[in-house]
Amino acid sequence: MPLIKYQEKTNTRRFASKLERPKKNKMSPKGLRHILPKKSGRSFGQVTVRHQGGRHKRYYREIDFKRKKFNVEGKIVALEYDPNRNVNIALVEYSNGDVSYILAAKDLSIGDQVVAGEKVEVKVGNAMKLKNIPIGTVVHNVELIPGKGGQIGRSAGTGLIVQAKQDPFAHLKLPSGEIRMVPLASMATIGVLGNEEWKNINWGKAGRLRHLGIRPTVRGTAQDPESHPHGGGEGRTGIGRKKPMTVYGRPAVGRTRIKGKYSDKFIIRRRYSK
Repeated sequence: MPLIKYQEKTNTRRFASKLERPKKNKMSPKGLRHILPKKSGRSFGQVTVRHQGGRHKRYYREIDFKRKKFNVEGKIVALEYDPNRNVNIALVEYSNGDVSYILAAKDLSIGDQVVAGEKVEVKVGNAMKLKNIPIGTVVHNVELIPGKGGQIGRSAGTGLIVQAKQDPFAHLKLPSGEIRMVPLASMATIGVLGNEEWKNINWGKAGRLRHLGIRPTVRGTAQDPESHPHGGGEGRTGIGRKKPMTVYGRPAVGRTRIKGKYSDKFIIRRRYSK
């Protein structure tokens, strides 16, 4: 969807922008959505995730990450906005009468036919196992464990490249530059996810983020030493450490992955260091 800049020249909207949303589907099936309870980053009243707060009421859409309808053709009948993710979703009506939501890939439009199966045509929106996908194909919504449902490649503009196959794994290049081994029996969907302009939105004012449930962030150097490792000092000071730290005292820059993690054996090349 294209990025739209506001025409108003008020202080709050001078540089603000938004994404054009697909037309609202009045026939959205109620069985595929339910009200999402508010958590506000709290567990039993204690803050467990910072910078989360009140937000607008949302409905959660049940997304078919597993692509369970094998060898049943479906038709895209609607493209919808989903407040719970940065990519749009597509409503699929199958030939047997069932309906489900899937992630909307780029260039996927209303009326297109999609199908999931053991070995189907390699086109945008179709899903199959990695062992049947040609090398060099761009995929999304990839399973890490066969049958569990897609876990990686689910955000706006994301695409993973199938670089090689070496039984029993396929080598996938992630957008971060990491090359990872994924079982050949895992399902993946063809194409790049749409809404890639999402990262370029200029929110313009804090109120728009509060509607999304995002609370303000205070710099660590502006806090007291008991609240943050960067805190304390007279006047405006630096962080006072060799490396920036999180509020919990862990390194915040560089390679912060836990050493000896169980999934290290599946990583062929680490992501690009910043």
